[in-house]
Amino acid sequence: MSAAQPTLQQQVHALYSEHHGWLYGWLRKKLSCPHSAADVAQDTFVRIIASRDALFGMREPRAYLSTTAKRLLVDRARRQLLERSYLAELALVMEAIEGAPSPDEILMAVQALEQIAGALAGISARAREAFLLHYLDEQPQAAVAQQLGVSTRMVQKYLVQALLACRQASLIIPA
Repeated sequence: MSAAQPTLQQQVHALYSEHHGWLYGWLRKKLSCPHSAADVAQDTFVRIIASRDALFGMREPRAYLSTTAKRLLVDRARRQLLERSYLAELALVMEAIEGAPSPDEILMAVQALEQIAGALAGISARAREAFLLHYLDEQPQAAVAQQLGVSTRMVQKYLVQALLACRQASLIIPA
């Protein structure tokens, strides 16, 4: 441990203990929110401590602290403006999309798909493939039969197996 580290630590401690209360009060008046003032005050000291060179030769600590805090406030305001603009634009996009599912509807759909996947995991690969080709790819039974190299009657049996597995898993059976 070098001799410079305790000196740096002492400088940081002195800066914080002598000026934190003042900076917090100054920010509280500017922001009208004690929580935001505490956050910005903390961020100010973190920024100054991160640039260790700032501690050496600092003649006017309050001026330096207030300048750093003002810059952080500008950054914060820009970030909040960007966030508000993004959320407003997102709301406009969601309003423009007719029939867009709500978050609850999306969750229900995902849960249903997970249940279907679980039910289909318990049947043969051929029955699962027939189900997916027919109901997801919307292929007619004859096309599924040709793709799987089986008869249409066999495809019907596969679909019955898949639908029974879904029913046993308490799922809504697709029409």
